This record gives sequence, C-alpha cells and structure tokens, in this order.
Amino acid sequence: MTDLRETGLVLNPKYDAAGLVTAVATDATTGEVLMIAHMNAEALARTIAEGEAVFWSRSRGALWKKGETSGNTLRVVEMRVDCDQDAVWLRVEAAGPACHTGARSCFYRRIKGDGLVRAE
Repeated sequence: MTDLRETGLVLNPKYDAAGLVTAVATDATTGEVLMIAHMNAEALARTIAEGEAVFWSRSRGALWKKGETSGNTLRVVEMRVDCDQDAVWLRVEAAGPACHTGARSCFYRRIKGDGLVRAE
C-alpha cells in the first residue's frame, strides 16, 4: 500500500461530501457501544483539544458538546481512526447516560423478527 492516509502516521480525515466523519463512542472500561454521531473538522479539533466529545448535529446544523446542557459529558480516554480515516472511535468515560432518551446507550433495543425488544 502506498496511500499514506492508510499507512502513515499523519491525521488526515477523509470527510464525506457533507464534510463529516462518523464517530463511534464506546465505554472505555466495558467496551459497550454508547452512541454514534458525526464530526466535522471543527468538532474533531475541539474534541482533541478539550478532551470531551464534541459532535456536529446534522438535524440542527450546528456543533454540540455532548452534555453541555444535561451534564452527561463524554470524557475522552483514547481516540482512534480507522484504516482510511473516515471514521473515529472514541473510548470514553460517560458522566451519566449517553442517550438523549435517558438510556445508558443509544443501542438499548434489539431487533427481533420485524420488531424491537428492550436489550437491557
């Protein structure tokens, strides 16, 4: 492979046409997937600088720092990028529920047949 984005050690995110990369947040201790969101360049830079998760809200068209109003912040323990740098993995310590519904994780339901059941 000669693509430095895939083999090198320079952070060079591959943003999509909307200027976003997918961000997956997992519990740093348990590995549980807490949430998936998106980041633009500013959200990624702020997350790196501040050590707390900042995302881009596609519905609001604005930056949002997780927990800014609820207090349910995500403190970043480690950040990784996937092989072609179009996704970011945040290992975090959550101060409260990660989901806006009050659930610990946004993934609180399982698909069963053609319906949903609580996974907790």
